[in-house]
Amino acid sequence: MTDRSPAPGVIFLGGLGRSGTTLLERLLGESPGVTALGEVVHLWARGVLAGEPCGCGLEFAACAFWQRVGERAFGGWSPMLAERVLGLRGRVDRTRRIPRMAHRDLDEYVRAYRRVYTAAAALTGARLVIDSSKHASLAWCLAAGGVNVHVVHVVRDPRAVAHSWRRSVERPEDGRPMTRWGPIRTSLHWTAQNLALDLLSRRGVPVTRVRYEDLLADPRATLTTLAVRLGLDPAFPHLDGSLATLGPAHTASGNPMRFTVGPVRLTRDDSWHTSMPRHLVAALTRPLMRRYGYRPGGAGSSGDPKGGVPMRGGEEAA
Repeated sequence: MTDRSPAPGVIFLGGLGRSGTTLLERLLGESPGVTALGEVVHLWARGVLAGEPCGCGLEFAACAFWQRVGERAFGGWSPMLAERVLGLRGRVDRTRRIPRMAHRDLDEYVRAYRRVYTAAAALTGARLVIDSSKHASLAWCLAAGGVNVHVVHVVRDPRAVAHSWRRSVERPEDGRPMTRWGPIRTSLHWTAQNLALDLLSRRGVPVTRVRYEDLLADPRATLTTLAVRLGLDPAFPHLDGSLATLGPAHTASGNPMRFTVGPVRLTRDDSWHTSMPRHLVAALTRPLMRRYGYRPGGAGSSGDPKGGVPMRGGEEAA
């Protein structure tokens, strides 16, 4: 079955894990005309094959929304379909292939995502969908495959990111511990992912950078600026100062906060200042830290990232 509905625009949230993409998706996903899908890159393994819960709380197979998406996009979900897409991902969706995404299977791989986006938009009446998959390589694949994508590059102080990756956190889906990384590995991945997302703008892909710290310091100003760039309604009635009221969302995968419904206080966690070897992380990430407006030698940021931060191509700072 092929969905003949027009393809929607895609807001792709990119950045290293633990940088705030799930929070930003939840906030943007409350806007009219927008449907948040979670980390679609993990839909195939965690949703179709493992049957993990949707953000609405129901298991994937019991969620009417995702079952309707699968029926409209592919005539229904199947292990064979999921394994096929995962096989394509292993061949096509690789960071080492950046900046040349020219694999012979690229079109088939991207077509699977386009079908999911199109079906979800048609079922909800949305003109834009949000994919918070984060991976720079998938953003490159979508752009190379002709998807109408606007990348929102979410950046967070690498010292805070490294601190988060060191924590022991249980996955709400099954109680198993989430992956943990040490500061060196986190620093290397933080640099690689952010550089790859920076490069996208040089290829003419619209990229808007958002700092997690700015989002929490002034949620309304940051979201309003971002809404203008993305063509969203800038009203955000669900936001009252630093308090956001979130409704249920059909997100396929993501941070545990995707299950949160109701009022959420937007506050910073600065415990990394005293609980980890932040100087090691700063030394390994110094060039990009400065580019994004962070002070490598201090315990905070240098303020407004729009002042003195060079932008290239289609890149803008929110």
